[in-house]
Order: sequence, then C-alpha cells, then structure tokens
Amino acid sequence: MSDRAKIIHENFLSGVKNEDFPDTNIISPANVGLSNSQFVEIFESQILSRRLDMQSRELQAIGEGFYTIGSAGHEGNAAVAAALNIKDMAFLHYRDAAFFIQRSKQLAGQTPLWDMLLSFTASSDDPISAGRHKVLGSKALNIPPQTSTIASHLPKAVGAAYSLNLMNKSNDLIYCSFGDGSVNHSTAGGAFNSACWAAYQGAAMPIMFLCEDNNIAISTPTPNNWIYNNFSNRPALKYFHCNGLNALETYKVVKEAAIYARANKSPVFVHKKCVRFLGHAGADVQTAYMSKEQIERGEANDPLLHSANLLIQNNILTPAQILYIYNEIGKRVSAAAKQVIKRPKLTTSKDVQASIIPPPLIMSSREKPRDLKVSPQGRDDNVFDKKPQHMARLINWALHDLMLEHDNIVMMGEDIAQKGGVYNVTAKLHEKFGARRVINTPIDEQTILGLAIGMAHNNILPIPEIQFLAYLHNAEDQLRGEAATLSFFSNGQYTNPMVIRIAGLAYQKGFGGHFHNDNSFAVLRDIPGIIIACPSNGADAVAMMREAVRLAREEQRVIVFLEPIALYMTRDLHADKDGLWTAKYADTKPIAIGDIHVHGKGKELCILTYGNGYYLSRQAGKILEDEHNIKLRIIDMRWLAPLNEEAILNAIKPCSHVLIVDECRRTGSISEALMTMIMENSAPLPKLERLTADDCFIPLGKAYAVTLPSKDKIIAHALELIS
Repeated sequence: MSDRAKIIHENFLSGVKNEDFPDTNIISPANVGLSNSQFVEIFESQILSRRLDMQSRELQAIGEGFYTIGSAGHEGNAAVAAALNIKDMAFLHYRDAAFFIQRSKQLAGQTPLWDMLLSFTASSDDPISAGRHKVLGSKALNIPPQTSTIASHLPKAVGAAYSLNLMNKSNDLIYCSFGDGSVNHSTAGGAFNSACWAAYQGAAMPIMFLCEDNNIAISTPTPNNWIYNNFSNRPALKYFHCNGLNALETYKVVKEAAIYARANKSPVFVHKKCVRFLGHAGADVQTAYMSKEQIERGEANDPLLHSANLLIQNNILTPAQILYIYNEIGKRVSAAAKQVIKRPKLTTSKDVQASIIPPPLIMSSREKPRDLKVSPQGRDDNVFDKKPQHMARLINWALHDLMLEHDNIVMMGEDIAQKGGVYNVTAKLHEKFGARRVINTPIDEQTILGLAIGMAHNNILPIPEIQFLAYLHNAEDQLRGEAATLSFFSNGQYTNPMVIRIAGLAYQKGFGGHFHNDNSFAVLRDIPGIIIACPSNGADAVAMMREAVRLAREEQRVIVFLEPIALYMTRDLHADKDGLWTAKYADTKPIAIGDIHVHGKGKELCILTYGNGYYLSRQAGKILEDEHNIKLRIIDMRWLAPLNEEAILNAIKPCSHVLIVDECRRTGSISEALMTMIMENSAPLPKLERLTADDCFIPLGKAYAVTLPSKDKIIAHALELIS
C-alpha cells in the first residue's frame, strides 16, 4: 500500500491499542434507536470499506487493479445505509462503498467483499458491470450503477422521486449522494432547483440529497460554510446537518431526515461533514496542493477511530476485540484478492459491446400493443378519418392514441401542457390526460431529460420533448453519460427506455441563429446504442412514432425522434393546394426500424437524403424528370442511427450516379459516413457527390436558407454530376 495508506493503517492500530482517540460526542446506540449488535455491524461495514480501499492500491501496484478512487474517510455512509430501506432507490456518490456494503446486509446471500474486488480488477464475473468499469451498483440492492459521475446523476434522481407518486409508492424515497465539489456543477444546481420548484408548488418529491462534505473538490478547497449558507434556507428544502465522523449521530440525523421526507413527500438536504483520505484517486499526490500538517490533521480525525471510541466507551467491544475484527477482515480481503485476480476478464470487442443494446423484454400477448389506427374519443370522426392532415397534427393524434393505449406513458417538456408546445404538437393532450401525464417542466433541458431517465427507472415510459434541437446541447450529457450508458455499465440489468422528441433542423423562415435553426445532430450520432428517427412527412411520423414506442417498451431502447420543424405545417409539394405533403391518419402504414423509402425506380441518378432534404429532393426530382428526362430514384433514409446499410446499398446499387443531399453542415454531417459506406462497399463504384450545408451558422431574415441545400442547388448538382 502507499505510504499514506500505511500511516493511516498504523495510526488506527496504535490509536485503538493505546485508546488514543479523537474527541467524539459519546452517545449510545440505544439513544439513536440501534442495538449494540447493529452498531457493531455498521462498524464492520466501515472496516471492510477501509480494507478494500487499501487492497485496491495493492492490486494497482501489481497491475491487477484499476481506478482506485476510494471511500476512505467517508465510512460514515454505512450508518446512512442502515437508516434507509433497501426499497429506497439509491443513486450513489463514488465514495459510498460503505453504504453499498451495509445495504448488502439487508438482503441474504449478498457477497459485497467478493463483488467489489471483482469490480476493482475489471473481471467479467463482476455482477453489476461484468468488468466494464469500477461501479457501485446492484439490481438486487436497488442501486443503479454510477461511475465517477460529477452531479450528472442528480437530475435522474429527481425524476425517480417525482415518479414515486405516479407509481403509488407512497412510503418510498429516493436517496442521492454527492460531494461538496459537485454542488457547484450546473447539473446539480438544476436538480436542486427543479426538486424545490416542484415541491414548492405542492408536487410530491420524496428525495434525500446527501452532501458528503470533505472540504475539498479534488484539489480545490470548498469555502468555509459554503454548503451551509447555500442550502440551509432554500424554499421547499429541509436542511439537516450531522458530523459524518460519528456513525451514531449520522444514523440519528439521517433517520430523522428520512422520516421527514416520507411524511411530507418533500426534499431534504443532509449536510454530512467528513474527511477525505489518500487523495482524490490513486494517481493523486495530495502534497502538491496540501501541506503535510493539513493531511495529518485530517488523518487524525479518522471515522474508524471515532467508531472505535464509541464502541469502547459504551462497553460494547474492547480494544482487543476491535483490533481482532479489523485484522480478521483484512485477512479475508487479502485472501479474496489473491483469488479474484484469477477470475476471467473481457477479452474481445464483441464481449465489451454486448450490453450497449439492452436485452428485449419478454411480453405476454395481452401486454403487446395493438396496431392502432383510430381512436375517435373526443374527435370529429368525419374529419379524423377522411381529411388529410399535416405532420404536426398527425404526430399529435399518434401521441394521443399511444397515451390511450399505454397508461404508463408520461410526457414532459417546456410549455407542452396548456399551450400545447411552441408548434401545437402536444395540443389538448394535457386537457385529455391531465398534469400527471403531461408535465410542464422548468426551462432546463437537464431537468427534462433527467426527469425522463429517473421515471424510466420506475417503469414509466417517458416521452420528453426538447423544444429546439440547439437546446439539447445544454443537456447532452444526460444522454451520453447517463441514459446511453446505463445498460452498458449494468450488463443490461438496468435500462431507461424512452422516446425523446426533438423539434429541430433548419429551413424555418424568420428565425435566425442556431438556437431555432440548428442544422446539426452530430452530437447524437456517436452515442453508442441510441436510435435516431427522422420522419420527413406526417404519415411516416405516425408510423415511426408507433415503432419508437414499441422499441422503447419491448426492446428497452433510447430513441431520439427528430422532427423537422419546417415540415410541421407543410401541406403542398409542387403547387399551391396540391396537398401532396399531407396524409390521412387512418391510412398510415407500419414502418419498422431501419425501413427506408424509395421513391421512383430510375437507375440514372439516386438521391440519398432525409428530413427536409427529402422534401426538397422530391421537388427537384420532378423537374429533373420532366424537364431533363433524367430517370431517378430518391431514398428517404428515415432512420439515421443505426443506418440500415444493407438496405441503402441495395437501393443505390442499380444507379450509376449517387447524390447525397444532407441539410447538416459539411463537416461532421452524416454525409461523411454515407460517402464512406458507399465507397467501402460498392463495386463498381457509382459516380458520387454530396451536397451539404456550408460550415456556418444560420442567419436571420431572408438569408436564412442561403447556406443550406435548396431545390435549385439539388438540380444544379444533379445535372453536373451526370454530365
């Protein structure tokens, strides 16, 4: 072990042997509602956490251990776990090994020592991540896995808490822990605000936020009284404080906070003071930013010494008995470590990737959705069945039907309730289904996606809305770092299926700047496991939305449903009032994931596109055929991730020329992937070109489209390509 670890170890041995303890507020287990044996059990969890921290550094020294961020100094979390119920879902800080160990004692058959060592050594036998990362998580213990997250788990914890009332789990609460440095992250700020915002208005929000305040964030000290002054007087947030070095005091305060949160269905903030030993992580050298005196002062306040003092002063254990327990646990950890390094590891790319896509659910026939066509409740059947409609209304009707069919669908987003969204796509859904299922959120995209992720943990199927594509960038990590990784880091045991509706892409007249005309979804394309759907017309939107909900319900997938704003209200294609871009709702046909659409049978030219590009290509295609006698076909890809490469390649194979029309920017657009795919897989290679948007943001006014592909540009490029 490292020098500091050895010093801490020896300090504990000598402190107990000589009964040289830090000042401890001596209270008895009975004073806080614990038996003596229960307190001993908590102490044993504290010791096991410490011995595992030390062992992790020894494993790293011999090349068998990885990622040694530890829990030393935070062992008071064992008392936190003892004060909560196993059914209280726990989103844990990465220093919460003692919590994990203590909770395991609430369920027979758990093996936390062995399981954590498997995680330390990245063994494929690790029961939570199968060797993909050192995480604290367990399906059996109701602990979704977290890596070294900095506050990104807070929004989904808020979502999980909000969902408890929807699921009629009246006495449950959600537990969420984090460090004092994490509270400064904007993600944490949004989570605290949204929890308080909801509770302030009377919404049930039974959540316990617990801040493990060790006075430092990696190397940056936390200002004196920053946590207290920041959280002790917030609206709708009840503040509690405890000395986290004293396990009995910690148990008492956490128990009181839990009782308050359950009874009042409101958020509580527990400020638990503690210390941090052994630096931030294994590679961290504390002496670079802390003096020796500061380090030693912290180490003198060892929570294990505080617990030992309480045990001795209450005549529960003798110093000799404490040392025996400490040494015996150490021997057990060492012996297990020698065996665990022999366990198998992930060795192939296929094995590593296996849990990116979650396992499908096995559903009974009565659970399987009907192929809905019409739900006339509250509508004029004559209009509903017979009059063609534009995309926005058709999506609205599809959402209406799906919410009637599946009572666990809940929608959330900015202005989606009474207003019906900026573009009226969610009109009347709030009126029909109420505020419990159509939720107006604060103006915070991290809250919207976090709410959805957390709800999905409690078997709700969320359909969150991001008002504009550019707004997604405020919350992208909720997809990349949380939603998309959950199955991966839990070996498919935990999932958060959802359908994320995003109004986006370009061509909006009168809007400028990238906030309302954002022609790039590149931020989504490299997230493993995400499905991206992009309908170009209303009929496709209905069918693809049904398929997206099926994928979420039956295959537990995360789907991004990208809706082209400029086509929401579009009715005509070639001439005024031709109505060719509308459809009858009852006539929509099923579309499976990966299904592409091919318009035309020509072999001279293939235009490969999606979204607005398909609409413009259809306009251009008519002119190319009628005026230039070019025989062509136009492919609407529909599904942008994963690409159905086989279907696309087969569709373009007969064609001598291929023009890719991509409304996104030339750099980083999907056209790059399409060019590569065609060049790597086509023989003979067709004459190939791409038309994209320029590498530029979109301006205001009449110049809104000058950087984008247009009907005329498509015609010009096509003629040049085949000349």
